[in-house]
Amino acid sequence: MRRSTTAKINKPKGTRSALSKGRATLAVGRRVLAIEGRAVQAMVQRLDGTFSEAVDLLYQCKGKVVVAGMGKSGLIGQKISATMASTGTPSFFLHPAEGLHGDLGMLTRGDLLIAISNSGETQEILQLLPFMDRMAIPVVAIVGRMGSTLGKTSAVALDVSVGEEACPLGLAPTASTTAALAMGDALAVALLEKRGFKEHDFAQFHPGGTLGRRLLVKVRDLMHVGAELPQVNETASTSVALLEMSAKKLGMTTVVNRAGALVGIITDGDVRRFIQQGGNFSKGTAGSLTSRHPKLIRPDELAAKAVEMMERYSITTLVVAESTKRIVGVVHLHDLLKHGIV
Repeated sequence: MRRSTTAKINKPKGTRSALSKGRATLAVGRRVLAIEGRAVQAMVQRLDGTFSEAVDLLYQCKGKVVVAGMGKSGLIGQKISATMASTGTPSFFLHPAEGLHGDLGMLTRGDLLIAISNSGETQEILQLLPFMDRMAIPVVAIVGRMGSTLGKTSAVALDVSVGEEACPLGLAPTASTTAALAMGDALAVALLEKRGFKEHDFAQFHPGGTLGRRLLVKVRDLMHVGAELPQVNETASTSVALLEMSAKKLGMTTVVNRAGALVGIITDGDVRRFIQQGGNFSKGTAGSLTSRHPKLIRPDELAAKAVEMMERYSITTLVVAESTKRIVGVVHLHDLLKHGIV
């Protein structure tokens, strides 16, 4: 008998090496995320009344919230300032070195300074403090060493110290900058809620983006009205209804009675079903084709709600009406797409 043999498949050494390197890279990524996650979680545990004091100072600020930091702390400061500005708090970033050479003129009484420094001994930051004292500008410190000069001299100091950096050399700011950024976000969100800042307020600061369009644009801004509005009387012939649908290019027409009140709509689907059922276009009327209970939306509703209704009911057109009888327009899915609402 012939002995059966099983061939041993050897993977190329290069493949094993690549897999090994891939696992090592994945391990590094997980280690970094774990360290930074622990840094943020540690802040959750030690957050106390000083955070509320900082938020109260920010809330009471009558001027601008100025954020300052050097190096990587400066980059974090720019993001914190941008977040505050977009959520209703007038804010800008001040480069400390530039501030010492003339840009301090941008600060006035009534402003507040958020100073970011992991060591709490950044010279450019410390050199700003005498000016803040003279101008009676309170300082909220986001600092990694509470016993540092900045930590001890600021009106309120928020502890963002970390047990270790994610950088294996302990040199590149990693976990410490993540902690500072998270604290800045916490301040901005707490301040947002304290101000009663709502979606509409947020949209006002983002008018050019998709979010702004979704939160600001209303149905009345996009609907077809006047000569663009497809409309026929219920006693009109089916041929007239088809011509109106073709002329207005919305795939539908509204149907009204003699008083001008809404009876229903005719869509491309209604026409197809009429044909399938053997309907006679030469004898029919618009009323015989009409779907009697169309979906309606009010003109002052957000355009985003029109999108939601179209998705929910699998339709492409909504009749815009002040009431169940008074038509003011029609809005089509294409209009919403064109204006970036979807």
